[in-house]
Amino acid sequence: MNVERITLTHIRVPFLRLFRTSSGEVTDKEAILVRVASDGITGTGEASPMSGSFYSDETPSSVWKFLAERLVPAALASGAGSVKEINRVFARAGGSPCARAGIETAFWDLEARREEVPLYEYIGGSRIPVESGLSVGIENDIPRLLDTIEKHAADGYRRIKIAVQPGWDVGPLGEIRQRFGDIPLMVDAGGSYARTDIPHIRSFDAFGLTMIEQPLPADDLKGHAELQALMRTPLCLDESIQDLPALRRAIRGKCCRAVNIAIQRVGGLAAARAMHDVCSAAGIPVQAGSMPELGVGAAQTLHMATLPGFAYPADVASSARWFEGDIVEPPIDVKNGVVALPTGPGNGYELSEESMARYRIAERVFKPQGAA
Repeated sequence: MNVERITLTHIRVPFLRLFRTSSGEVTDKEAILVRVASDGITGTGEASPMSGSFYSDETPSSVWKFLAERLVPAALASGAGSVKEINRVFARAGGSPCARAGIETAFWDLEARREEVPLYEYIGGSRIPVESGLSVGIENDIPRLLDTIEKHAADGYRRIKIAVQPGWDVGPLGEIRQRFGDIPLMVDAGGSYARTDIPHIRSFDAFGLTMIEQPLPADDLKGHAELQALMRTPLCLDESIQDLPALRRAIRGKCCRAVNIAIQRVGGLAAARAMHDVCSAAGIPVQAGSMPELGVGAAQTLHMATLPGFAYPADVASSARWFEGDIVEPPIDVKNGVVALPTGPGNGYELSEESMARYRIAERVFKPQGAA
């Protein structure tokens, strides 16, 4: 493939409500769309960091800069025309997993469109439709938390996940169990607890949780191993798993019984699929994580979740769950707890030009040196 141009588009879409977890809070979702054009076909990817230091030290401005100044020029200079070739470029360039994910997933979309097959089929997936789980952030009080869950439960989500932190955990969990019975329930702590909290975290066993996601800081694998040995509830590592070496260390150390894989966190779909394969070989079930992304990134996460090792409902919800609007047509939609992926080539979702114009705050086009 001969890449003719790469277009970066910075998008900002308001959240319907303040998005709040143990890591922080934001009012808008920002993403950088990456469109790679080749021989009349365009593949689209999404680099999707959260604003501020919400989830990591990557921000929309830092990712835009890394894409514009390093990755896109490197991609064009190398003549990379495939997923395999672009990942070789990234191995030398390093840095910014979100930025790498933006370009790399655009190449995946491009290749699948060229082959005229859905992305899930192109990567070897088959488990469709994809089950979806409801994720709820930290609310001002328990009645509002319960109302939020009640409001969205009508869509039939196959699981509830709530954000927890010290002081906001056993109270909400008890009320959820009382209101919603034995619905599959898990929590995401975002690394907000310390080893000194282990006796308290052990009390979560009483709630019959599907899993506890990232209870301790990302660098505390030893603490997670100690905690997992004491608990019936599976621990799921998220921020701790940045790459394959970290994943292998966690498995060897018996630090968890589940793993969250997020395309943005690990730097692309190839890395995500490799992690899935390692987990499957070790008998570790996997969950498809979300930032949450806009429609392009969400679609790619759903395609990833069709791989056989993804045993839990994906973190991807309806576009209308999070955003004032979305940038894809049709919008991501959950019905009866599942997403029926389009069967068209590539991502299966197309960009809405109207929405792109509405939410675009910057755009830049790059071409190979010497191109007209």
